[in-house]
Amino acid sequence: MAIKMNVGEALIDAVMGYAIVFLGIALLVLVVALVGKAMTAKAAKPLHAAPAPAPAPVQEPPKPTAPGAAGDLKLYDTPDRDAAMIMAIVADELKIPINELRFISIREVHRK
Repeated sequence: MAIKMNVGEALIDAVMGYAIVFLGIALLVLVVALVGKAMTAKAAKPLHAAPAPAPAPVQEPPKPTAPGAAGDLKLYDTPDRDAAMIMAIVADELKIPINELRFISIREVHRK
């Protein structure tokens, strides 16, 4: 059985339907915003007191270097033997005594 409506009644029903859906969405947005604020406030409050920071480690004085040494050398994936060979080759190519050069780090580079 079909219900007969005129255009005015159909328009009122449509507007009421849209208004109810819009109101439902607005309430949903409000609920999500309130829950978000509640969770943010809960996350900002610490659950328990943080432990006291550990005291800073005592720095030991630097060890004296050998005469002619130029400081520390950092080796990255390079064996000591290979690093020594590289330093000797560089000193020989530059024609500079090795104790006058300063190597900061040596890193092995793999090419594909």
